[in-house]
Amino acid sequence: MNLFWLLRLRKWATHPPSAKMRWLILGVVLASLALYFYEQAFGWPEWLTVNKGRR
Repeated sequence: MNLFWLLRLRKWATHPPSAKMRWLILGVVLASLALYFYEQAFGWPEWLTVNKGRR
């Protein structure tokens, strides 16, 4: 862990975020996990794969 993250954790410990911010963070984490598990279950869609360009 670098110093930046330790300072950020200290700020959160001394001045915790509001309830709205905590719900927002929780929503973003849950959406990320849902996308991750969806990809693990069904695979990466072909239409999101970038085609290899010509060299």
